[in-house]
Amino acid sequence: MMKTIKLMFALAAIFMVQATSSFAHTPGLPPVTKWDKLGQQKVNFRLDKDEIKVTLVQGLFTAIKLKVKDGPINMHKCVVHFKNGTKQNVNIRKNIPAGGETRVIQLDGGGKRIIKKVVFLYDSKRPRDKATVALWGKH
Repeated sequence: MMKTIKLMFALAAIFMVQATSSFAHTPGLPPVTKWDKLGQQKVNFRLDKDEIKVTLVQGLFTAIKLKVKDGPINMHKCVVHFKNGTKQNVNIRKNIPAGGETRVIQLDGGGKRIIKKVVFLYDSKRPRDKATVALWGKH
C-alpha cells in the first residue's frame, strides 16, 4: 500500500513537471518583448529640433517609440541614425499629450539594428509646461 502511494506521488510529480515545461514552451504564445529607455530630452517652447544619442552598449533594436511627459507636444517627424551610417525618416505628425506616446516604429532593415541617435522635430504649444521626450527601444 505504501509503495503504491509513493508511486502515485512520483507519477504526479513527473506529470506536473512535464505539464509546466510544455506550457512554458507552447508554440503560438507571443515572445516576451523587452523595452529599454535609451535617453530623454527636455524640449523647448517653439518649433525646434533635438536629438537623443544612444550608446552602443545598449544593444540591437527592432523598433522604437517616443514617450512624452510633463506637457503636450506636436511631434512632426524623427530621423533614426544607425551605426552603419544609414538613416530612417519617420513622419509622425501627431499631437501627443503629457503621458502619451507615438506608435511603435519598426526599424528598416528586417533585423536588429544599432541606433546611433534619434533626431526629432516638434513644437510645443504651452510654454509653461516644458515637456520631456523619452526614447524607448525594443530588443
